[in-house]
Amino acid sequence: QVQLVESGGGSVQVGGSLRLSCAASGPWRSQWFWGWFRQAPGKEREGVADMTTTGNTMYADAVKGRFTISRDRGVDMDTLYLEMTNLKPEDAAMYYCAVDWGTYEPRLSVDAFRYWGQGTQVTVSS
Repeated sequence: QVQLVESGGGSVQVGGSLRLSCAASGPWRSQWFWGWFRQAPGKEREGVADMTTTGNTMYADAVKGRFTISRDRGVDMDTLYLEMTNLKPEDAAMYYCAVDWGTYEPRLSVDAFRYWGQGTQVTVSS
């Protein structure tokens, strides 16, 4: 059973930083591909950053150079991170981590992932 628990959200000022975490447990973790997504009120969920099984990463244009995805492997649990810097008001959203295994395409696509966390809220104020 896949379990994903996000944490680290909060309220920051424009230009500030946050690090989101996603504690992940479940079978076949070595075969997972990983993603961070976000959804602002009234908008569709969108891909922010991802990591393939080989560690290749991809970022949405809106966050390139500001966000960094990384992962720590553990015995019973892995942790996915999203380091966010130079935050902008448009970064405010609920952030979700997601995982799956198998064929991953297209990248940063919501439809490519079956397993989702409950989300963590990020607020950016000016």
